[in-house]
Amino acid sequence: MTTQHTMTAMTLATLAAPMPNAGEPLLNYDPNRLLDHLIDVLDLKNDAALARTLEVAPPVISKIRHFRLAIGPSLLIRMHEVSNITIAGLRVLMGDRRGKFRVAFSQNDVPAQALHA
Repeated sequence: MTTQHTMTAMTLATLAAPMPNAGEPLLNYDPNRLLDHLIDVLDLKNDAALARTLEVAPPVISKIRHFRLAIGPSLLIRMHEVSNITIAGLRVLMGDRRGKFRVAFSQNDVPAQALHA
């Protein structure tokens, strides 16, 4: 792990600060900021190179950029493995401010007696 790939507390604080002219904090959900940062940190040329590095199909990156697909837990973990940026740091870059992650269950996962309560 190199210091080049780790985010400092100062960097995270800078990301949380409001932009001078926009009036909105950078913590609004924007996966493009995360993807652009990964391309910069990993010294890649484009989204296709990022897709190869993350071992996902290029349309996955495109769908994330156009807000048609969310960054899932497995992709977030892969981003951490490749970049050595903490999961918390990746979440800040993405603008994810949730305190906890909750698993959503389908109706098929709920015991039968709970459905008839």
